[in-house]
Amino acid sequence: MQPASISQGPLLRSLGLSLAALLLGACASHGEQRATPPDTAVDAEAVSFPDPARASLKEGLFVDVDNLRLFARGMSKRQLYALLGTPHFGEGMWGVREWNYLFNFRSSPGGDYFTCQFKVDFDGKGIAQAAHWKPQACAAVLDPPRPPTPPAPAPMPGEPLRLAADAMFAFDSAMLTPEGRRNVETLLQQVRDASRVQTIQVIGYTDRIGSDRYNLVLSQRRAEAVRDALVAGGVPAAAIVAEGRGKADPLVQCGQAQRNALIVCLAPNRRVELSGKALPR
Repeated sequence: MQPASISQGPLLRSLGLSLAALLLGACASHGEQRATPPDTAVDAEAVSFPDPARASLKEGLFVDVDNLRLFARGMSKRQLYALLGTPHFGEGMWGVREWNYLFNFRSSPGGDYFTCQFKVDFDGKGIAQAAHWKPQACAAVLDPPRPPTPPAPAPMPGEPLRLAADAMFAFDSAMLTPEGRRNVETLLQQVRDASRVQTIQVIGYTDRIGSDRYNLVLSQRRAEAVRDALVAGGVPAAAIVAEGRGKADPLVQCGQAQRNALIVCLAPNRRVELSGKALPR
């Protein structure tokens, strides 16, 4: 029996050494584990939030969203306190590793509000490392505000826009006066932003005084002067058609024999009309 006992000794020692090596390896691997880096995404469901019933402000606090947008990792507790105020669950300044808040937000100005929990995690030196929301959808309150929807441009009226030539040009002239330029300026925004307009037609008219040829040329030059003023104001040149029609399509008929009285009576016929051709629906 003695040879058997001698052979068991080395075997037991070998098993003991193997077991010790396994234990040491397990301890070593346990010691090498690393904490989750602060910037690693954490499942929102895994974050622990305190019961809102334990908050010092159970009704929550309306917070300045612009201040909340300034939060960033690396802030100290003093900076966070100046930004958001005292945490709402009795956490102190020293030694605590998290601050918790109950914040209220309105879904629309003057409308109903909803409440969110906001948690900030700190490291051992009191420096913010991460922030969490409950529910996670509350993070959307920090999205930049949407720009206001611009008003829909008003369409050009069905009837032509009439500009009195006497308020635009000196008599027998095709050069816009300062008053004429101001009159074009008042129409510029409406013409530039008119909805569904494909082409803008500018038509010049004169009265019947003078030759047909002269009046046709003068009306064309006046239409072109208005077109050029619109183009200078930002209306695409390709969208404007200028045309002179001379003494055609009079609005009034006058029979005065005295020239000055006739000129005054015929004033409505001296005009520039703007009309728009709409895009097909």
